[in-house]
Amino acid sequence: MTGGIERVAVLGAGTMGHGIAQVTAMGGFETVLYDTVEGAAEVGLERIAANLQGGIERGKLSPDDRVETLARLSIASELRGAVQGADLVIEAVPERFELKAALLGEVEGLVSTGCILASNTSGLSITSLQDGLERGERLVGLHFFNPVHIIPLVEIVRGMATGGGVVETALSFVRAIGKEPIVVRDSPGFASSRLGLALGLEAMRMVEEGVASPEAIDTAMELGYRHPMGPLRLTDLIGLDIRLDIASHLYERLGSEVFRPPKILKRLVAEGKLGKKSGEGFYEWERERMTAGGGEG
Repeated sequence: MTGGIERVAVLGAGTMGHGIAQVTAMGGFETVLYDTVEGAAEVGLERIAANLQGGIERGKLSPDDRVETLARLSIASELRGAVQGADLVIEAVPERFELKAALLGEVEGLVSTGCILASNTSGLSITSLQDGLERGERLVGLHFFNPVHIIPLVEIVRGMATGGGVVETALSFVRAIGKEPIVVRDSPGFASSRLGLALGLEAMRMVEEGVASPEAIDTAMELGYRHPMGPLRLTDLIGLDIRLDIASHLYERLGSEVFRPPKILKRLVAEGKLGKKSGEGFYEWERERMTAGGGEG
């Protein structure tokens, strides 16, 4: 397979993780899904099956596509078994540096020296994550977007130590799973999160100021600027807690008032109104089953 990659392990079966596992398996790669939360990997697999069925109903996939994709997918109950024999390990756990750093350090001791490690972080420093590894040159950022099976973009983030061969393999892999890659230098928020978050936070401030309703603001961006989804509905889909974590990180790193978390965002998160996954954010949603995976869209 692409660049020597045949087997992929995805760590974290939540919003981003199960989507990454789906597109990886659809791309022809043997894929293992793992999560520390009991039952989360099984729920992730159920969501993948539902996504594939939806693709059939919309005429995007054939029944054979669904069968073949699910045949390439398996779940693991422990980390060692999940990453054993993997050529690429993609972590998609919640957006907390200490959590990601600890997981990558543990994984490094369980995989072969040729295995590529990737983080789905949407804004944490790849270079800083590399500092905690024995072989930081094999770590690269693979920033997927939510919903993973629909959004075509993948941001490949080159840390200071990332090897050129690793970037080339990542490019080939991303194209093999039907996505469009861009390569960016490791910088706070990279390219996409920095721009997207700035828009989302300003939309929240407009709601605070009573400029317009969330629906009106989103409609303005969808119809006036041809955005496929408005910034507040997108925030609900990503998770308000995730956006607050990233905003706090960028505000600390960049010192720009653009990224100071708005009061409305902090209040909603404190009230447990996290968006679609909790049933309420800037909009009302059908409540989803919570799992451990995270990541910004």
